[in-house]
This record gives sequence, structure tokens and C-alpha cells, in this order.
Amino acid sequence: HYADSFITLLRNRSHVVNLGATTMGDLVGNVAIPSQTGAASAFWVAEGGSPTESAQTFGQVPLTPKTVAAFTDFTRRMLLQATPDIESIVRADLAGIIGVEMDRVAINGSGLSNEPLGILNATGIGSVAIGANGGPITWTHVLQLEEAIANANADEGALAYMTNNKVRRALKGTTKVSADAGAGFIWSDEARGPDGYGSLNGYKAAASNNVPSNLTKGTGTNLSAMIFGNWADVLIGQWGGLDILVDKFTNGTSGGTRVIAFLDMDIAMRRTASFAATKEAAT
Repeated sequence: HYADSFITLLRNRSHVVNLGATTMGDLVGNVAIPSQTGAASAFWVAEGGSPTESAQTFGQVPLTPKTVAAFTDFTRRMLLQATPDIESIVRADLAGIIGVEMDRVAINGSGLSNEPLGILNATGIGSVAIGANGGPITWTHVLQLEEAIANANADEGALAYMTNNKVRRALKGTTKVSADAGAGFIWSDEARGPDGYGSLNGYKAAASNNVPSNLTKGTGTNLSAMIFGNWADVLIGQWGGLDILVDKFTNGTSGGTRVIAFLDMDIAMRRTASFAATKEAAT
């Protein structure tokens, strides 16, 4: 029994924070971040003429705490006999699953049933269509994602692509120009950079199973998403840190232990125009 060689669980890759998301910690109460949503207008006027009055418009980006939690029970004998220490394993696992879930909702949170709203379900992000029933991503679609951000004047900051492993596999085998390997492949086959990310259209490219691959359009099923955007415009608010509660009382009559993890957090986008996505990629 080689306890020192304990094999940890493989989890979905969590990239949102590493790609540059803005983390806001130690928040108190509900938060409203003011934003400018519209500009004044400029006018050409004749000699002695006056411009028409115009005004800026303003809004708010709200953050309100939403709680994600998990717990595990283990027996008194497990506590006595397990090596490595079972409580340490449970604590690490609960922290790990909550971290993966935070990444998932930033990408695809529904905004329903106490869940934050993620990028793919937000109103106002750019959209690239592939076909009536979805279809394979081509080099043109990759460029259209970039164009959608540029058209919104949002092509700055921590720009990167994110998709899932199925799309990455497909793009590594798809040439930029049909049947012309000399033109190169859409997802570069060069070695990943020192930060662990690949390259796509000159930007960082990440792949994670947190990006859905079960989407539908028309008769198309099992379609995948791809996102391009300025990841610094993802706001991750946290009220306090990860709370770990060790409960010796709930299962006290049998000597068991319950470990509970809580995190109060929310997701928002500083500007939804900073993101564009396709949700209909066939692989």
C-alpha cells in the first residue's frame, strides 16, 4: 500500500481564471458596478450654428451572492484507518469540484435555479452561424469570431479562444484551405506554449470539457461551442473564501464525520460585446 503515491482524480480543465478573468474578492453586500452604455453624438454645424443636445446613457453590472456547496460523509473507521488521511482527501476533492463548477458556470451557467449566468447564455454576445443544422468549423468561422469582437470595438485585452476537446481534435485535422495541407491547419500543431495553451489565429487557445458538446440546432445534435473574447471582462465576485465546515455532530452517534464546503460567488460580464461564440460546431 503506497500511500505516498496516491493517485488523484483527473478533472475537467479550468481555464477561465488563467485566461485572465477578473476576480473580485472580499465583497460585502450586493454589488453594482456602474457602466456607460451609450455615448453622446457629434454634429457638423454651419457658421454660428449650434449642435443638437445629446447625452450619455449609463447602466449597472450587478453581482449578487449565489452559493455553491457540496458535502461528504465518512465513517469513524475510515478516519482511523485511511492513508493518506481521508479528511485531507475529502477537503481537497470538495475544493476541486467547486473550482471546476465555478469555471463551468462562467462558460455555460444557465442563470436559473440559483446558478450564475455564463457567457454562452448571455444576451448581447456576438454570434457566428454555421448552418441550419450546424456543421464543421472552418477557417472562415474562426475569423468571423474575431471579426465580431472587432466590429464591437472590443478586440483588446486578454483575447483567447476556448472550446472543448472534440473541436480541438477536429481543428487540428482541418486545413485552413480545403485539401491544402501547405496552407496549415486551423489549430496549430506547434508545441503548446510555456503556459500550456495552444495557438489559434495568433491567439491563445484552450480546450476544456466544461465547454458543452451536447447542443442542438435544427436536426443537428451533439453540437459544440467555441468562444472568442476578452476574458478580462469576465467578473468573478466572491463573498469571503471557500468555507470548509467539519461536522462531528450530524453523524455523531456512529462516530462519523461530515465535511461541508460552501462558496458564495457570482459571475458577470463587464461588457457582453467582448465575447462572440458559435454554438453549432459539428465534430
